[in-house]
Amino acid sequence: MEMVPSEENQFVSKEIQNAAEEPRVLCIIQDTTRAKTINERLTLNLPASTTLSRLHEDVARKAGYVSGTFDLVWGHAPDMPPLDHNGAMSLSDSGFESGGKRNFLHLTDKDGEQPQNAPDESATAEGSGLDDTSQERFIGPLPRECTPGCSGDYSSSSYSYSSILNKSDTGYVGLVNQAMTCYLNSLLQTLFMTPEFRNALYNWEFEESEEDPVTSIPFQLQRLFVLLQTSKKRAIETTDVTRSFGWDSSEAWQQHDIQELCRVMFDALEQKWKQTEQADLINQLYQGKLKDYVRCLECGYESLRIDTYLDIPLVIRPFGGSQAYGSVEEALQAFIQPETLDGPNQYFCERCKKKCDARKGLRFLHFPYLLTLQLKRFDFDYTTMHRIKLNDSMTFPEELDMSPFIDVEDEKSPQTDSCTDSGAENEGSCHSDQMSNDFSTDDCVDEGICLDSTGSTERVLKPKSLLTFELFSVMVHSGSAAGGHYYACIKSFSDGQWYSFNDQHVSKITQDDIRKTYGGSSVSRGYYSSAFASSTNAYMLIYRLKDPTRNAKYLAVEDFPEHIKRLVQKEKEFEEHEKRQREIERNTCKIKLFCLHPVKTMMESKLEVHKDKTLREATEMAYNLMELKGVVPLDCCRLVKYDEFHEYLERSYEGEEDTPMGLLLGGVKSSYMFDLLLETRRPEQTFQPYKPGEVMVKVHVVDLKCETIGPPISVRAYLNQTITEFKQLIAQSTGLSAETMRVVLERCYNDLRLLYVPNKTLKAEGFFRSNKVFVESSESSDHQVAFTDSVLWKLLDRHGNTIRLLVLLPEQSPGTLANRTLCQKTAGDSDISLDGSKANRKSVEAILEESTEKLKNLSLQQQQQQQSSSTSDSQKSSDTSDFEHIESPTQEADSNSSMCVAADNRELENRIRTTAGSSGGTISDPENQFACEERSDSEVNNDRSTSSVDSDILSSSHSSDTLCNADSGAIQLANGLDSHSITSSRRSKAHEGKKETWDTAEEDSGTDSEYDDNGKSKAETQYMYFRAEPGSQDDSSWNAQKCLVVHVDKRITLAAFKQNLEPYVGVTSTQFKVFRVYANNQEFESVRLSETLSSFSDDNKITIRLGRALKKGEYRVKVYQLLVGEAEPCKFLVDTVFAKGMTVRQSKEELLPQLKEQCKLDLSIDRVRLRKKTWKNPGTVFLDYHVYEEDISISSNWEVFLEVLNEPEKMKSMSQLAVLTRRWSPSTMKLGSFQEVILESSSVEELKEKLSEKSGIPLENLEFAKGRGTFPCDISVLEIHQDLDWNPKVTTLNVWPLYICDDGAVVYYRDSTEELMELSEDERNELMKKESSRLLKTGHKVSYSPRKEKALKIYLDGGPAKDPGQD
Repeated sequence: MEMVPSEENQFVSKEIQNAAEEPRVLCIIQDTTRAKTINERLTLNLPASTTLSRLHEDVARKAGYVSGTFDLVWGHAPDMPPLDHNGAMSLSDSGFESGGKRNFLHLTDKDGEQPQNAPDESATAEGSGLDDTSQERFIGPLPRECTPGCSGDYSSSSYSYSSILNKSDTGYVGLVNQAMTCYLNSLLQTLFMTPEFRNALYNWEFEESEEDPVTSIPFQLQRLFVLLQTSKKRAIETTDVTRSFGWDSSEAWQQHDIQELCRVMFDALEQKWKQTEQADLINQLYQGKLKDYVRCLECGYESLRIDTYLDIPLVIRPFGGSQAYGSVEEALQAFIQPETLDGPNQYFCERCKKKCDARKGLRFLHFPYLLTLQLKRFDFDYTTMHRIKLNDSMTFPEELDMSPFIDVEDEKSPQTDSCTDSGAENEGSCHSDQMSNDFSTDDCVDEGICLDSTGSTERVLKPKSLLTFELFSVMVHSGSAAGGHYYACIKSFSDGQWYSFNDQHVSKITQDDIRKTYGGSSVSRGYYSSAFASSTNAYMLIYRLKDPTRNAKYLAVEDFPEHIKRLVQKEKEFEEHEKRQREIERNTCKIKLFCLHPVKTMMESKLEVHKDKTLREATEMAYNLMELKGVVPLDCCRLVKYDEFHEYLERSYEGEEDTPMGLLLGGVKSSYMFDLLLETRRPEQTFQPYKPGEVMVKVHVVDLKCETIGPPISVRAYLNQTITEFKQLIAQSTGLSAETMRVVLERCYNDLRLLYVPNKTLKAEGFFRSNKVFVESSESSDHQVAFTDSVLWKLLDRHGNTIRLLVLLPEQSPGTLANRTLCQKTAGDSDISLDGSKANRKSVEAILEESTEKLKNLSLQQQQQQQSSSTSDSQKSSDTSDFEHIESPTQEADSNSSMCVAADNRELENRIRTTAGSSGGTISDPENQFACEERSDSEVNNDRSTSSVDSDILSSSHSSDTLCNADSGAIQLANGLDSHSITSSRRSKAHEGKKETWDTAEEDSGTDSEYDDNGKSKAETQYMYFRAEPGSQDDSSWNAQKCLVVHVDKRITLAAFKQNLEPYVGVTSTQFKVFRVYANNQEFESVRLSETLSSFSDDNKITIRLGRALKKGEYRVKVYQLLVGEAEPCKFLVDTVFAKGMTVRQSKEELLPQLKEQCKLDLSIDRVRLRKKTWKNPGTVFLDYHVYEEDISISSNWEVFLEVLNEPEKMKSMSQLAVLTRRWSPSTMKLGSFQEVILESSSVEELKEKLSEKSGIPLENLEFAKGRGTFPCDISVLEIHQDLDWNPKVTTLNVWPLYICDDGAVVYYRDSTEELMELSEDERNELMKKESSRLLKTGHKVSYSPRKEKALKIYLDGGPAKDPGQD
């Protein structure tokens, strides 16, 4: 061995020196197998050449486990298969990162079993104390978030890592928490650890012929107990048990009281065990007897009743007391402490025949073998009206002597039938109150069991025996009254050791840990602690009678009855099967598979193949998975490595047909960075080999003459190839000439780069794994111009920006028939030429002229009928905007013509440009023989607006079109104002020949003008590609409408797009609206005409609807009617249009005729008001003189309330305040109707004065409160009297807690001297039902309920029966 000097001049082996210089791998391992090691970390710093098997050995040594009894999985991807225990691969080859980077691993159970501790671990730890490793590992107990469990709360200083016991040490199995089933797990573990119950359950034999095992509760419990005793798993599921209860998955998210579950489960077992040996098991083990008596103090006569019980409820604090009971013995003494009935509570003695002082109380006659004590920690705070938890300390002994609490005169007590009501004659007794909820036997339906009838069996009193009980189960609740977590501390009768059963975690605990469950808050609290004060304390205690003659031992496995042995064997076989399945799953590679199916195009699936299967076998599996049988022979298919994201074929696997898939794919992983493609070929073809390092190029051949771009041709190249070599490669694949070839690379979306440097490599040009190029090899002069000016660039630019849109046209619109003809005749035309060639058919000018004359005559006729007083103005308005009212061309096209639609559109644009003219000029049209007068740009703009005639023709939703016209002559409005006084006067007019300037607010408004600043149509500034063709009606929702497929440049503006659609819709662009269709068929109107279609993508849907489109400064408004006092106060009326500069009165004048026509509402303008709408809440009242966009902010799709008044409007000033008031009458439990009060200021005194004036309540007795929530601020009459903040101590309304700063607030008021009506329980329940029904209709909830929690039920028939009468 060669020796070299080290840094200390000592000679070391060269091999050791090389190892020291080798990169190191830092591994951080988290042990997730135990509750108390979950937060611990192991740190290993290993050479990168360390094998996986050596890694497992090092981890086992450091963790103290037997190697091979645990798994290591990646922390960042826990779903990935575990690392190979015997793997010979090095860490660096297995994906570990070196150089100081942290590699996180999880140490997990193997095959569901926890790791085995090394034999010498405990002795080493106990003998020598904790070493450095142990100290590093021990962090502390596992904290449970919000709901700390036993293992989370105990942090005994005597604990160390080596003494933390787990399943392997305890021999006990945990239960998996389904979601919130910790209460169920705690009870099940307690029953399992009760020898008498477990043995009796094992002795019961299930008859499969009599019952379905799925719904048999005893059988599923028996099966669960068998698994708890024999399973090797760390924890088992309880889903089969809950399924037998008739529960679905939602029940797992409902937490219940553990005592309630105990009682309901026992009732269910009793019903299931009828006619069996176990019929009386629950009563024999858990049932005791007590007497409820009343004894006359004068004659000694005693009236009593015998009751049975399964548990004893012990109060933590006496009602109204400030001191809690300190121990269970003290609480038991209080339980049997009699009370004296005197004064008004005197008892009527049957013997004395009069009311006498008496003593009332409870006495125990018989204690059960298993004594259950419930500590009533949950109470109700009548001050805060909240359920609370009492965290006071209450001690309980390990051995409890119950002899002081037994009735010594029980043999002399007369026997009477037990009755269903556990209360005594006097219902005011605190004992009867506390017992009525716990020992009632007639409310089994409410409390759980769903039965048709229940019978009560008279129990026989048993003689008194030894009364010393030993504690063996403490069920602990950790949390607050709002929720928490249950777990159980249980003593094993085998070895006397206490264990914590905390769901799936089982560990040893000590007597000190039991004492920590006594309770006791760390801070001083008042009588009732907070409803959300969390603490951990005992909630339910179970004692067993110390009687050697009855105390049983757990049944050993070898002593199992034969039917249990068969069940054990069956479960063992099932576990072995599960283990094999997990092993197969662990060795199965799951990877995405794609296939370019010859018939079904691209298909995607997931290939699941065992790692030992060969590539040949995997190919056959993929062949069957993609359903290629009968389509392509198997020998014409192969699997190749594929990158679906880049559409890149990485490599093929020639000569590796017999290689295992695990080796080809790099092992079994939860996800792969690549995919597989099942490639197919024709029989006469051969597969092209794909080598690693090649790049894939999709070549599109461009034909400049036909202006077409061909489909892609796949070519594979190398990054070090030059452009010249690349052109020759393309020439071989396409047959084009390499000498004249131009190659354009699309590096990213629409980023075109001409490759013209011959010796430059593909890598230098920016080629990647998958690339897209366009090639052209014509000899045209286009080579000689700059690339960005060439026809090739324009064609590629158009190709990259063209999208396909699906347009739904209205079925009934002007020119529909002609449009169909036009679409059909032009549908066969393909791409449009770039030079704009004209078609050989009738000119667009002639079509427009004839259509214009036809529409103009119709327009004049209707205008004369509607506006006879202003005929000349109407004619002028119509003449100057005739080209806006053109129907679709109706002339038939020449059958021999082949005119492109886009050519029509360009001619149409030229026609509009000629008609519109330029700013300030006089334009004549020789073809149409009519001229436009000299006009300003604003007049040109407004000429494109809609006249009232057009509104009638198109059935527009409003009649205010003339309002925004700004022609040279003012149009008279209904209120005497002309249009200039509203619109033109609000603009900044320029001199003639200069452009008009819009206000800033209009620039930011929801719509834009269709014209630019020069008076020209914005659609004309740059021509954008547009081609339309008839579409298929695949979508059933389109069946009744016309479908148009439009190929359009997405850089086109909405204005130009609408103008291109004019021939197909049949009306001008100002007469229809464009709605974009989103997911779930939601439609939103596109109104910004200057915006492009860049946000659209291929196959987006657009719906066209007839109706006037919005102009500059206009907003579409939804009008709702405010119905004060109705169940639904918000009712939609109409859609209308408000314009900037319009006053509220003008908008009302325009709105009322529309309401009369569409909603049949004939309203007076002085009896309606408009007001702000915020969701369903009415707000500010808009006064008639308010101006939109000046006094009232308005936006797109604005909503407003219309309120019908019973009298003329009283609101005259913004300083006034309109409040809605409602009287509450406590004596009748009724609410009055709404009344509006107009206040001149925000003074509380003024409000009270006006309310006093309206109601007649004296001012000093009047109290008021602000309503809560959404209008109409409804509230149950059962809650209003105490829930609202009555008579707040403020002087103004606009401060806390009122904050009444705007109109529409709801105020309740009452007479403070009026007494609240007293209700019986039946009356209250009846009123509660009525209130629930009333508030349900208004969308509000009544919060009063005698029981808010969902009742816990176990269904004996396997599922809940639907109650037809249930709401």
